Amino acid sequence: MSLDWIYWAISWILLRWHSLWDAIGVSAGQVIGTNWAWILSIIFLVVTVRVILFPIFVKQIKSQRAMQALQPKVKELQEKHKGDRETLQKEMMELYRKEKANPLMGCLPMFLQIPVFLGLFHTLKRLHPTNPYKDLYGWTVGQFDNAANAKLFNAPISGRFGSTATELANLGASTTTVKIVAGILVAIMIATTYLTSRQMILKTGWAEDPQQKMVQRLMLYGIPVSLLVSGSIFPIGVIIYWVTNNLFTLAQQQWVLRKFPPPPTIAKATAKAAPAKTPATPTGRGPVKPARAAAAKAQAATAEPAKAQPAKAAGLFGRGKANGAEPVAEPAAQSRAVAPKPGAKPVNPKKNRPAKRR
Repeated sequence: MSLDWIYWAISWILLRWHSLWDAIGVSAGQVIGTNWAWILSIIFLVVTVRVILFPIFVKQIKSQRAMQALQPKVKELQEKHKGDRETLQKEMMELYRKEKANPLMGCLPMFLQIPVFLGLFHTLKRLHPTNPYKDLYGWTVGQFDNAANAKLFNAPISGRFGSTATELANLGASTTTVKIVAGILVAIMIATTYLTSRQMILKTGWAEDPQQKMVQRLMLYGIPVSLLVSGSIFPIGVIIYWVTNNLFTLAQQQWVLRKFPPPPTIAKATAKAAPAKTPATPTGRGPVKPARAAAAKAQAATAEPAKAQPAKAAGLFGRGKANGAEPVAEPAAQSRAVAPKPGAKPVNPKKNRPAKRR
């Protein structure tokens, strides 16, 4: 099957955006070693594709919510048909059909973007000054030469991290400059790819179905790791497209996840999975250290019997009064009342006696 229709479509969108930036004067020379008209054309190619795919993205989120709501029933089927994989698959497919849930809908937007990626990869790969076929897919010779010499911080957008010195010399570029710019972009591409998957998993939780959980792990770890190798063969223009697409995805997912929050059961499960916080001190100044907590607990245990003794004594005297007996005066209290206060002068009992009559 020929992919020329994809190359024509990608080229048409790219050239339309470049014509727009050219009309408003953005493409007049380089600024900071960058031809911003072509960079903006690639960025707004992403915007165009994502706007077209936005309704499908919303359906993807709704399908994921339906799949999450079915997780309790899926778990029951797994327990019921444990060891019988064939029957389990039939029952699960019947459940999905009955509830109108599509497990493949979660990957549909990504699959639809693959042709766009391949079309842009092929288009930018052929942007070489020595390419004799300059007027393919709706390009003019002038547009082709202009794009072939377009740069990002003095690195050609058709250059790659793995390009040879001869290839970069034909593009009029420095090997060091291209490797630095491409290396930074590859690192950003890997980081943003990981964050897009992590954002979705943190909001929706891990799937109960083993197959879906495996897909989540592949999206979270497998794809970013694979970009360490494949990123070296991507032209800089393709990496710009990938990074812009990831940033757009992060913003779009944030909005959609607020608009369509996960089911309460999933939210509670995600909250329970979060690590417990370290208890703070009574003053709220920080976490309680284990040694200090144990000492405080032991001190409270020893102080508790001492506090209980007056209450016990009071209860004993109270019972005596209730039975008709007079309460017994407490000797310690009397001795404290008679004893002089510290620092007071001694009292002479004879001095205050009245004089004897004769």
